Amino acid sequence: MAEALKKETVVEVTEKDLPLHCPTPDTPVWNYHPRVFLDVVDLGTVRCPYCGTIYQYKGERPAGH
Repeated sequence: MAEALKKETVVEVTEKDLPLHCPTPDTPVWNYHPRVFLDVVDLGTVRCPYCGTIYQYKGERPAGH
């Protein structure tokens, strides 16, 4: 049997998206899970522990972080 390939979702975020949490306001209601805040600024790339969405920070580090 052929295995189904799981497509990873990668979302680029900027300073205007901070503080970053998943699910985001754009997430469909059927895909909600408990809200978790993610430290994407320090790590550059972070994965949501619930749904596996990958968030990548683009841009300069904001002041105060």
